[in-house]
Amino acid sequence: MNPGQTPLVLRVQGVGKEYRLYASPRERFKALFSSRARHRSHWALRDVSFELRRGQCIGVVGDNGAGKSSLLKLLAGTMQPTTGTVERVGRVTAILELGAGFHPDFSGRDNLYFGGSLIGIDREEMARLEPEIVAFSELGEALDRPVKTYSSGMTVRLAFALVTAVQPDVLIIDEALAVGDQHFQKKCVERIMAFRDAGCTILFCSHSSYHIRHLCDQAIWLNGGRIAEMGPTEAVMGAYELHSRLRAGEGAADHSPAAALEGTQPAAGAPVSAGQEAAGHGANLLSVTISGLGEGTPPLLEGSDLVVTFIARGRGDECPNLGFMIEQSKGTGITSLATHEEGARPVRLPDGTWQAVLTFPQLPLHSGEYVVSAYLFDESGLVLYDAWLHYQHFRFVSPTLMPGLVRLPHTWT
Repeated sequence: MNPGQTPLVLRVQGVGKEYRLYASPRERFKALFSSRARHRSHWALRDVSFELRRGQCIGVVGDNGAGKSSLLKLLAGTMQPTTGTVERVGRVTAILELGAGFHPDFSGRDNLYFGGSLIGIDREEMARLEPEIVAFSELGEALDRPVKTYSSGMTVRLAFALVTAVQPDVLIIDEALAVGDQHFQKKCVERIMAFRDAGCTILFCSHSSYHIRHLCDQAIWLNGGRIAEMGPTEAVMGAYELHSRLRAGEGAADHSPAAALEGTQPAAGAPVSAGQEAAGHGANLLSVTISGLGEGTPPLLEGSDLVVTFIARGRGDECPNLGFMIEQSKGTGITSLATHEEGARPVRLPDGTWQAVLTFPQLPLHSGEYVVSAYLFDESGLVLYDAWLHYQHFRFVSPTLMPGLVRLPHTWT
C-alpha cells in the first residue's frame, strides 16, 4: 500500500459465477449419478475484478440481467463464486432482501437474537444492542408478537434496524436506499449517511441515476456479466446512459430520464408517490402549474417565458426541496433542476404549504412538443417524497427559424 493510501477493505479478483440450468427436475436428479453433463451453463458474471478502500462510496449500474444482484450476493458472502476470489477485511453488512431470514412463528424479539447470530452478533452483544434496535424500529409492543402477524413494512423496519445496529466496514445496499414510510425513510438515510461520514465503505446498487450521482464518487457499469466501465461516477454514468438510449432506440425497455430517478416507469402523466403516506399526512406535491398554456392537444405555450409554479406539503416544519425536469415528448432529456442543487429555498405560505416558482425567460428551445416532471425531496435532497412523472405535455413555437434542439448562450466575434 502506498504511503497515505486508505486501507483496502474488499478485493475482487477474476470472479465468475456460473448457474447450471436443467431442462427439468428429473434431469437435475439424473445429473447426480451421471458423469455426462445434463445442463447448460449461464454465466451471470465473468472475470470481474476491482478493489474498494475505506471510505469509498461506489455505485453499481447495469441493465436487468447484467449480473448486479449476483455480484452483491458474492460480496456479501451469501453465495460463492465459481471462479476467482473475494477477499473481505472487517465486518460486511448487506441490505439485500430485508427480513427474508426471519422465522414467521418467532416473535420479533426472538428473531433479533436468531437473525443477529447469523450476522455475527452474539447473545451478549445483542442484549446490549436490543434497546437501541427496538427504539429505531418503533415497533413497540408488536415486538413480542409473531413476525407472521407483521405487515411487510413492519418486517423491513425490524430487519433494517437489526442489520445496521453495528456500523460495518462495508455496507452493501441493493436497489432501495430506504424502506417504509417517509418518517422511517429519513431515519434510514440519516443512518446510512452517518456510516459514510464515519468512513464506512458503501457499495450501492440502484436504477436511480440521481442517487448514484449524489452518493457515489465511483461507479461500476456491468454489461452482460462483465465490467464495461469503472471510474469516476459522471464518466461512467454518461457512458451507461448513452448505452441505455441506444438500446431504447432499438425497442428495448424505456430508459426515460424522468423515470431514472425512481428506477421505475409509470404511465405517462400519472403522479407517482415514492413512500407517500396516507392522504392528508406526510409530504406530497399538491399542484404543478404552467402559466400561459392555451388550447390544443397538447396545449400551446403562449408567450416566450416558461413559468412553473409548485405547491407542496412538507413534513412538519421541515423545508422540502423541489425538482423539475423537461424532456422532449419522446423522452430525450433536456435539463433537470432542483432547489437544493442551486441554493434556492421554497417559500412557506400562510396555510403551511410551500411554494416555488421556476422561470425560464425567453425559453431557449426550438419548436416542438415537450413534457415536464416534478419531484418533491426532503431537506437533504436524498429522500424522494413524491414524483409526478411526465405530468404536463405542451407545444412550443420558437421565434427562430434555425433547426436544432436548444439555443445555447453564445457570442460572435
